Amino acid sequence: MKRDDVDFASRSDVGCWLQGIFAAQQAAFEADPCPNARVRRSRLGLLKRQLGRYQDVLVEAMNADFGCRSATESKLFDLLGSTLELNHLISHVGRWMKPSRRSTELLFKSNVLQVIYQPKGVVGIIVPWNFPIYLALGPLAAALAAGNRVMLKMPEAAAKTGRVLARMLEEVFAEDEVVVVFEKLPDYELFTSLPFNHIVFTGSPAVGKAIMRAAADNLIPVTLELGGKSPAVVGGDYPIEDAARRIVHGKTSNAGQICVAPDYALVPRARMDAFITTARQSFATMVGSSYASNRNYTSIINERQFQRLQDMLADARAKGATVIPCAPCDVDDPRRRMPLHIVLNCSADMRVMQEELFGPILPVLGYDSMDEVLRYLSKRPRPLALYCFSHDRQEQNILLAGTRSGGVTINDWGWHVVNHDAPFGGNGNSGMGTYHGIEGFRELSHARTVFKRRRFFPTQLFHPPYASWVQKLTLRYFLGKADPLLK
Repeated sequence: MKRDDVDFASRSDVGCWLQGIFAAQQAAFEADPCPNARVRRSRLGLLKRQLGRYQDVLVEAMNADFGCRSATESKLFDLLGSTLELNHLISHVGRWMKPSRRSTELLFKSNVLQVIYQPKGVVGIIVPWNFPIYLALGPLAAALAAGNRVMLKMPEAAAKTGRVLARMLEEVFAEDEVVVVFEKLPDYELFTSLPFNHIVFTGSPAVGKAIMRAAADNLIPVTLELGGKSPAVVGGDYPIEDAARRIVHGKTSNAGQICVAPDYALVPRARMDAFITTARQSFATMVGSSYASNRNYTSIINERQFQRLQDMLADARAKGATVIPCAPCDVDDPRRRMPLHIVLNCSADMRVMQEELFGPILPVLGYDSMDEVLRYLSKRPRPLALYCFSHDRQEQNILLAGTRSGGVTINDWGWHVVNHDAPFGGNGNSGMGTYHGIEGFRELSHARTVFKRRRFFPTQLFHPPYASWVQKLTLRYFLGKADPLLK
């Protein structure tokens, strides 16, 4: 069944279509189960070329999906980030594919032990709406580098971007190599229930749990990137103006709709006023009071998300918080523009301290000691990112040793994500598994151990009948002498 013939309101039609694509990809993989380095680099090169050709069309589509999205942010985060990752993969995939020589145990010295990295098969990638190109092409590129076939499920909230991406990839990839599903499905499980060889999902912890449950039915390995409340800790020695400016940048980029955006700030209590003053000034400098007409300030993706953010602020006010908008907020703005809101006097029962914010809201909490910070963070789920603003090496090390998170940027926010030689992934509630770098290549490959016995190596000495002198000597050498007093 071809896409044009599918009635996307019909569960059976969509199910047959998806199953047909999956079967075609599975058959193509079985016919060519381990593409060589030249083929993989060629596929990555085609993807990079198409990204360059389509850059303006993709930017226009993302702008249409959001209502207003900064063209510069789209190119910096979605397109440049994807290009950097593709460059890295093209440069390194040939070396990563080579068998990894390993050391045998002393007992098997002179034999050969190695690990070869084989493609897994058909990979399902489920993409979120906030960075619909970077979070589609990053996992796609890693999967292609590992030699897999890919089915991409684009988010319904970014349907225009998904349609352009499908057109872009159809020009260079056959359907049995890469396919993009951008349509609204009558049942999401039609995609997640397919027996993929690996699933990559980026989104919320709640949906991640549902994906994992669906994958469990087919024992499918999963990579989950799930976000969370990423803290920004401002140290006692760090220039407060610089910290506030960089944290505000993280909360206003893509209007804070970033899984690794600083979710809240922990600031020395004595420096709170200076931080708040500078944060408000930073918003005015970067975005301005006329943010509603600023083409470089991104809208909240849809009315549902906009209302969710307004409800969180109302909940905070009702429970005693002080909410400071950095510019007047028009809740009836048809383009859903929203200025940065600083929230003070927060309590644990407020939604702004319980839920991932995913918008331009910044709770600011005061603290008196680093021990207090460590105690506070240890009681909360592990976030996708942690930000430490400090020039004190000891303070940095205390925070790194005493906390757990997916990744860390020191003295800024988010930039660890776009350095593609290092893995990107969550920890605990913020996810499992990684992509980017060699770790991403290995995540989407099967590490197959191969032991090769030399022709004359006498492993038969360990066959029955047991208790030969060789066996006794070997066991005595490695295990030592038993304690005769133990019963």
